[in-house]
Amino acid sequence: MKKSFIVLLHIGFWACYFILIAIMLGVYFRSNVHANNPEARILNALKSLLFFAFLPSFISYWTYYLLLFPRYLQHKKVFLSVIHGITISAIAAIIGYIMIRYSIESGYMVDMDDAGKHGRSTAVTVIVAMTLIGLVSGVVALIIKGFINWFNEKKLKEELKEKNHEMEMALIKSKLDPHLLFNTINNIDALIIKDAVEASDYLNKLSDMMRFMLYETMAEKILLSQEIEYIEKYIALQKIRTANANYIHFTVSGNIGNRYIAPMIFIPFIENAFKHTTNKKIENAITVTILITDKKIKMVCENKFDSKPKVRPVNSGLGNELIQKRLQLIYADKHLLEINKNNELYSVHLTINNG
Repeated sequence: MKKSFIVLLHIGFWACYFILIAIMLGVYFRSNVHANNPEARILNALKSLLFFAFLPSFISYWTYYLLLFPRYLQHKKVFLSVIHGITISAIAAIIGYIMIRYSIESGYMVDMDDAGKHGRSTAVTVIVAMTLIGLVSGVVALIIKGFINWFNEKKLKEELKEKNHEMEMALIKSKLDPHLLFNTINNIDALIIKDAVEASDYLNKLSDMMRFMLYETMAEKILLSQEIEYIEKYIALQKIRTANANYIHFTVSGNIGNRYIAPMIFIPFIENAFKHTTNKKIENAITVTILITDKKIKMVCENKFDSKPKVRPVNSGLGNELIQKRLQLIYADKHLLEINKNNELYSVHLTINNG
């Protein structure tokens, strides 16, 4: 929702509120127009309404809007929302009552004391009334905030739905990377002459990868073990393109178990690491680590790159923006993605809350 429309919602509420106060002042003016010193009494009435009606409403409204809704109600903590809401309105009422007692002119305070000579019972009645006023304003703030959140979530879902086709097409292109496919086939073809058994092994890996990409990734979630197996085969096929056996270092630590994960969630970052690492003679040019704990699955992918490459790497696969949108679509607030680029080292830290 546009900020201008949100501002208009707030202005609309407070405009209606001040109109109500103006009506109350108008009624008071008509009943006191012939009284002694009516101007002073009306001024005092304005101050009284300011502290009695406006101050508790103002404090409650913005505290409910900025604090109560995002911290409690948005997370469906209804009981805590009610308790904190009443507490906030009561505190706002006490502040308003103190301001009435000590900020209104002494002459009008005498009138107020004469109008209600019941000591603490009068104070309690006034504070309860002010608390109710604050509660009403707070509830309105919650309704406005809830409407804004609902509208924003609906708009986000529509935008994600519109982008879904684009992301799916980009993902398919990333899966069937023609450069990887052609280079792998050529390398296997050259390897057949040297070692037919090894060439057959790599050909089986390529076949398994294509089967995985075409069938397994159709599911919303797959076993983490399947994802890791795909990564291992992908790395193995990349290794035949260089004589450097230590070109990439891949490790998995922790208990894989029967954990599930969205398919192809790690591979785009690993693909990008291979695409942007131009020097295949460097030791550990690419380092990929997957750490599995009871609550989280974390992947760290680091690759060394040439800050001034002679030839620009092929820009294929999923870009960071699409990757992040896919993560947001699948894992929403259940992931943390950190990308850093410095000192000719590009690093990606992706943490996914498991379950």
